[in-house]
Amino acid sequence: MSIEQDAYTNLAARHNLGESKRYRQILQMLMTPAQAQLVVQLPATPEELSQKTKTPLAQVNKDLEELFLRGVIIPRNFQTREGYRFCRSTEQLHDATQTMTRFDKATEAKYFALWDEFCNKEWYSEVAKTYATREIPLERIVPAYKAIEKVPGIQPYDDVRELIKLADPISVVPCPCRRHAQQCNKPMDVCLQLGRGGEYAIMRGSGKKISYTEAIKVMDEVEDGGEVHIWPNVATGAPRFMCNCCDDCCIAWVPLKQNNIPHEKRAAKSRFEASNDHSKCNGCQVCVDRCMFDAIEMVKVPGTKKMKAQVDPEKCWGCGLCVIKCEPQALSMKLVRPPQHIPGAVPA
Repeated sequence: MSIEQDAYTNLAARHNLGESKRYRQILQMLMTPAQAQLVVQLPATPEELSQKTKTPLAQVNKDLEELFLRGVIIPRNFQTREGYRFCRSTEQLHDATQTMTRFDKATEAKYFALWDEFCNKEWYSEVAKTYATREIPLERIVPAYKAIEKVPGIQPYDDVRELIKLADPISVVPCPCRRHAQQCNKPMDVCLQLGRGGEYAIMRGSGKKISYTEAIKVMDEVEDGGEVHIWPNVATGAPRFMCNCCDDCCIAWVPLKQNNIPHEKRAAKSRFEASNDHSKCNGCQVCVDRCMFDAIEMVKVPGTKKMKAQVDPEKCWGCGLCVIKCEPQALSMKLVRPPQHIPGAVPA
């Protein structure tokens, strides 16, 4: 095995993928053998890297900047570029490198295809095993804000508008899952990077800095498009991201579906639940099509010829996407869980 191959193997092994030929190919597309040798030596200063690898300092700095912009390495200080390190996990490498690849179109298509093959042939089964062992989900559903506007008892951590207010700066980036999977036509530029995460995306150029008002417009697009808000499963703390997911492409939802792992292993329900007023329901079935959790079915209701939508409360995750597109306003949200449902929340 050559020195160059040793570098790629070393880096793959840090993500517990030292035996994966596909992951090696991903790393080889992201960095040259010389750049891989630099990354293996991190953390180290450019001067130390230059000395260790016998590479001119100017070339070291050029390579480090390229690797940062590509998403392979992340500095402790985004502005001064001090404290570079290799991505901590496969998930971090996936998200960082696919929001902005810096490849030409043809190479980018090959890169996405390689990731998709790696995900479906190797990685997703391992992701599912990890989720299956979790007792408390690390993330939770935040309902569409238009669905809960008139519901009494809303807390700031229930409302996507209030959650986004906690962030500075805010950036919007392309969904890395949707870019490589390409399994749906939902909006692409909808993932929010917040606070330090937002600063990272802005400094790399992978994300666009947006105002609070612009962020709410993104949320409108997300909710209209049928994507589910995902937020860390805590009531407090500095936000880093808001994912807006579908179950066709998401690197969390797809492994669950493929391996029959319950939704609650990935994300906790919101504090809300949808219900349907059969007297108003016109049987259009829009809600059935929009429900990612298969919580709504059409049933025969006594006294009417039309089939009506019926919400299964056990399956409802409280995302509210059905409610906002219900033209007869038969569907509505109700508050069914106490504040303590969310870790760190103080009783109302």
